[in-house]
Amino acid sequence: MSSKSLEGKVALVTGASRGLGRAIAERLGREGATVAVHYGKNREAADEVVGTIKAAGGDAFAVQAEIGSVKSIGEMFATLDKELTARTGAARFDILVNNAGIAPNLPMEETDEETFDRLFDVNVKGLFFVTKQAIGRLRDGGRIINISSGLSRAVGGMNIPAYSATKGAVDVLTRQWAVAYGGRGITVNSLAPGAIDTDMNAGWLRGNAESEAMITSMQALKRIGKAEDIGDAAVFLAGPDSRWVTGQYIEASGGSLI
Repeated sequence: MSSKSLEGKVALVTGASRGLGRAIAERLGREGATVAVHYGKNREAADEVVGTIKAAGGDAFAVQAEIGSVKSIGEMFATLDKELTARTGAARFDILVNNAGIAPNLPMEETDEETFDRLFDVNVKGLFFVTKQAIGRLRDGGRIINISSGLSRAVGGMNIPAYSATKGAVDVLTRQWAVAYGGRGITVNSLAPGAIDTDMNAGWLRGNAESEAMITSMQALKRIGKAEDIGDAAVFLAGPDSRWVTGQYIEASGGSLI
């Protein structure tokens, strides 16, 4: 008998070719889930994630979409339907991780209309329409995990209001959907990382002694977060042990600003 908590489950992880999405996809794969690895532009990176999951004994495949485009999202789900039907006999899955997002580190004074619109297109509109497409395909008892941010709760000196506002919207949608789909046994939660050492944050965090000191000074656990820390938290929310947890904002930040 397998001891893997997600054996037989199927997951779709958006933005899974790098960073947090990659760590989440690989962790789900190690727990036995078949993982649809979404990417936007970098097919080579997505294929590398697929290869890593397969090398560890799991199963995965790549799907592409421009998450800011409703048309492209629809095309991705058409591809997903074909892949899942071929692999499992049904265009159904169990876990949706809405991770795809962008995070330009700009104060209001430097945020133009194009950047603002792009932020909401990817971080909010994309998440909304991915979930709209997914909900009819998601099995009863499924899981939706929306990647939020500690910045939707407290800014802590990080002056990036447009990005923070997108994650506040994600938290609202999480609570709405938890109520809407709870009757089907589907749990919906926001998972909010703090400052994590990923490519997205490399420009201001990685190797920057001043930034590292600022972040660790605000944390109960005195280190910079790793993508794997979020992958482990996501596995809990995706698995059977989280069955009574829904509509929650769950921060995985090392205890920032407490």
